[in-house]
Parts: sequence; structure tokens; C-alpha cells
Amino acid sequence: MDLGLQHKVAIVTGGSEGIGRATARALALAGARVVICARRADVLAKAMHDLSAETGTEVLAMPVDVREPADVMRLVDGVIARLGRIDVLVNNAGTSAAAAFESLTDDAWQDDLDLKLFAALRLIRLAIPHMRKVGGGSIVNLLNIGARQPAAGSMPSTVSRAAGLALTKALSKELAPDQIRVNAVLIGLVKSAQHDKKRNPTLDRDRYYADMARQRGVPLGRVGEAEEAADLIAFLSSARAAFITGAAINFDGGASAVP
Repeated sequence: MDLGLQHKVAIVTGGSEGIGRATARALALAGARVVICARRADVLAKAMHDLSAETGTEVLAMPVDVREPADVMRLVDGVIARLGRIDVLVNNAGTSAAAAFESLTDDAWQDDLDLKLFAALRLIRLAIPHMRKVGGGSIVNLLNIGARQPAAGSMPSTVSRAAGLALTKALSKELAPDQIRVNAVLIGLVKSAQHDKKRNPTLDRDRYYADMARQRGVPLGRVGEAEEAADLIAFLSSARAAFITGAAINFDGGASAVP
């Protein structure tokens, strides 16, 4: 299927590993010119090299801490200086932070909001004028299913993600006249470096994820793959999804009780 992404320019935050890296790969294979960013320069450089080799197209990388407004501005200015336009923005940067409410300090709340909410809104604000210049664009915000169904001990992430969901819904209406589409993907259990780090090295990886799916009650009986999430994100970013905006799609194997 031709996604209509040839020569489009896409920014993927948190693009050095996991879903971000898989999304960058999917977009590049579809013909987009992709810029990835992340904090760890060494991991980012390896991802850039490997992705360029895997896709046969140049993938660019910029070390950026999206929590820092100056870094966000430098990212957007750098993309425009190098590639001249922005068509797709995938706000993927974020980590899982979950604790009991009374244990959370103001600093913990602020750090999570800076990473998962303010980074996205600052990037969107800077990208909008460039998307208008090319007649529209696509923004995909990566959230999690806790945005709709928060559990005890799930803060601050679920609060930040719920705010991201509201941002998605409101912006989809506000930016529709400019043909800028805004959608969200709500992630459930997906294989990732964060999960891998928690695995006992003596336990087989496949067994580890199979046990996790069973314990969490995933109806499809397994944990999702980053590449599967990337396919959905690439579709939402593309001309094939030209009539989809304001959607928040669960990517969770049926685990969420809230559609």
C-alpha cells in the first residue's frame, strides 16, 4: 500500500529505541525523510546509522532533551534549515513513571509534565506554522491506555497522558481548518527496553513476555510488538488516513475496558 509519504518530512521524538525507532523505520521505508531525536547521543547515533542502512535512505538525528524549550526550538530550526519543511510530527518521547500519590513530590510531577505534556505542546506549537505552509500535516501523540482508565498508583503518568488526550481532542478541532490532523495512539503492553531491563536474565525473553500477557489479562494472549505499533502510527501519519482526526486508538490487544 502506498502511504503517500514520499518526500514528506517527519520528526519522531524518542526515536532511538522501541516504538520510536520502529516508527522512524516504517516512515523511512514509506519514503519519508525522517529526523529522530533523543537524549542519549551514543544510542541515537547508532539508531541513525542502523536505520539508514536498513531503509536505504538517510535518517537524520539530533541529540535533544525535549523537556528543554531551547532544545525543542533547536530541533525544529534544524529540521527546517536542513530539510525545509515539516509534514509529520510523532510525539513519542516519554518513560513510565508510576507511584502512589502521596509519595510524589512537586519535582516529580513537574518532570513528568515537562516530558510528556509540555514537550508535545511546545513541539506542536512550533510545527504548526510549517505545516500550514505545506497545506497541512499530521500529528500523532503517543499516550497510554491509562489516560482513559487510570489505576491506583499510576501517577504521574496517567495524569500527564490524560492531559495529552485532551490536547489531542481539542487540537484536532482547532487545526482541522488548516488540514492538520491530530490523533493519538494509546499504548498497552508492548515489548520495550524498559520492560527488558526488569527481566531476570535467567528467564527466557519469550517466556517473560508470555507470562506478562497472562498476568495482565491481555485478551489476545500476547504482548504487542513495536513494529505493529509503528505500522499504525505510519498509517495515521499518511495520506491514507486523510479523513481521520481526533481519534484515540487503543493499541493494547483488547486489554482496556474503555474503547
